[in-house]
Amino acid sequence: MASSLASPTLAIPQPIQGLTVRIPNRSRSSSLVKVEHVGDESQEDALDSAAYENVNVEWVNRKGAWLIHPALIFAGKMVVDTIPGMRQDISWFLVNLIYLSLTYLMFHWVTGIPFQSDLHGGVYDELTLWEQIDQGAQYTPAKKWLVVVPILLFLASTHYSEYNPWMFAINLTALIFVLIPKLPQLHRRRVRFMVEDEYPSQGNTPSAPATPRSGSSTPTSSETQFNIPQIRTPDANQFSTEQ
Repeated sequence: MASSLASPTLAIPQPIQGLTVRIPNRSRSSSLVKVEHVGDESQEDALDSAAYENVNVEWVNRKGAWLIHPALIFAGKMVVDTIPGMRQDISWFLVNLIYLSLTYLMFHWVTGIPFQSDLHGGVYDELTLWEQIDQGAQYTPAKKWLVVVPILLFLASTHYSEYNPWMFAINLTALIFVLIPKLPQLHRRRVRFMVEDEYPSQGNTPSAPATPRSGSSTPTSSETQFNIPQIRTPDANQFSTEQ
């Protein structure tokens, strides 16, 4: 009988690893057009805005404030007419563009208030002059008047330019750019172009790696072995001698 048994080895495969969730790197992406909401319409901001009168817009509802616009238009018309060789169609065309450009910058481009901003806790820092008028209320008499004036000036410019198609197209485009920010749907909203999104929605979805092909990662006996301790059996001659 053999003095000892050979030490058998048993190959045990490695434990199956669980699926690992891999989150891809979040890259930046750009949007062509993005509408953002500015300002906070909380109760605290409402109290700060009502604590003191906003002197930046209180002149809009004063007596005679509505006459400022026709007076400035006719004054600008007289100044433009003093240019040598100026025609009436070109004169009204320039007056219309100048008025629309100035009102757009004044009511829809500049934000905040130039003085006493600390009295309101910075409530008006991100709001335009149009959004500050009448505490943001829509369809007030002052806002209706500010909508009617550019429309009447556009009609006058179109009439005196004898409905020139090029002048009409330019005047209409300028009028649209001035009227769109006055819409209630764009109150406290900013339309921005080519804005980069730091974390796009499609990059946040985790994904798992592909399942390996069957047999491609099966461990072999040379990689992992489980050694069974040797089992020694007594020798037959030694057993008979002891008896």
